Amino acid sequence: MLNSNALRKLDMQDLMVFSAVYEQSSVTDVSEALCVSQSTVSYCLKKLRSCFEDELFINTRTGMRPTYKAEGMYDHVRAILQSINRCHAGAPTFDPSRQAVTFNICAPEYFEHLILPQLLQRFDHADLPVTVNVHKLEADIPGEELRDGSLDLVIGFGPNVHSPHAGFKSRQLLEEDLVCVVDKRATPLDAQLSLQAFLGRRHVFPTPWNSPTNRVDAWLSQQAHQRQLAARANSYSAALKMITGTDFILTLPRRIQKLLANEAIFNRHEAPKGLPGFTLDMHWSLTADQDSANTWLREQIIKVCAPREA
Repeated sequence: MLNSNALRKLDMQDLMVFSAVYEQSSVTDVSEALCVSQSTVSYCLKKLRSCFEDELFINTRTGMRPTYKAEGMYDHVRAILQSINRCHAGAPTFDPSRQAVTFNICAPEYFEHLILPQLLQRFDHADLPVTVNVHKLEADIPGEELRDGSLDLVIGFGPNVHSPHAGFKSRQLLEEDLVCVVDKRATPLDAQLSLQAFLGRRHVFPTPWNSPTNRVDAWLSQQAHQRQLAARANSYSAALKMITGTDFILTLPRRIQKLLANEAIFNRHEAPKGLPGFTLDMHWSLTADQDSANTWLREQIIKVCAPREA
C-alpha cells in the first residue's frame, strides 16, 4: 500500500524525469535524452514536488541542484526503475547450447529404459552439453532432496503409489498397463489369461525400484488370492532371463515387453481382466517451477512421452 494517495498520481515517466534531472542537472538535456518537451519535464517535476512535498531540485547557475530529500530518494527511485525493467525482461531464458548443465533425476528403471535413451538422443543430435544423473527411486518420493535442490525432478508411479507430499507440483506423463510373458517353449496358455491360469504358474517378480509392495499382489490380496513366487529380480532384463527355459510367468509393463521381450523367444499374454495398470508421474518443487533450466528439462521429457501418431 502507498503511504499517501498523492503517490497514485505518479507514473514511470515522472520517476524517469526525477532520475534524469538528478544525473544531468539540466532540464534541456533531460528533454533531449527522454525525447519529451521541456514543458513535459517541468510538469513532471511539478507533480513530483507536490507528491513528495519538497522542492527536490533548486535551479542554480550551475544547474538543477538536488535537495537533501532528493539525494535520499535517488537510490530508491533507481531501484524502482531497475525492478520494472527486470519485470519487463522476465527471467533469463535457459539456453542449453551455451552452457553445460547437469540434471539430477530420481527415477525407476522404467524411465531409464523408455524415456532417458530418447532424451539423450535429442541432446546428442542437437550437440547439447547436457548430463543426466539418475538416482534410484525408493519406496517414497525423496521430498527433502527436491526441496533443497539436490534433485531436479522425481519420476514416480501412480495413482496413489507414493505417499503424498505438500508443496510439490506434479504432472502425469503417461498411462501404462501390464502384460504377461512366458518362454515360447513353456506349456501353452490362452492369449487372454484367466485368473486361474495366472495363479496356476509360478512367477518371477521384477523389482526395478525399491518398494515393499506392488500393484499385482495388492490386487490379488483384495480378492483373497496370492501368487507363488519363484524368484525376485532387480531388473526387467534379469527377470526375462530367469523365465527362459521354464514355465514361469513374468508380469511387466507393456512398453517394456515390446522393448525387451524378444518375440522369437517369448510369448505375450494379456493379463487377467481387472489387473490395474499405472501412471508415470513427474514431480518438482515450487522453486524449480520458476527455474528456466528445470522448465526446459520438463518440456523435453513431456515431448518424449507425448503420444505418437499411428
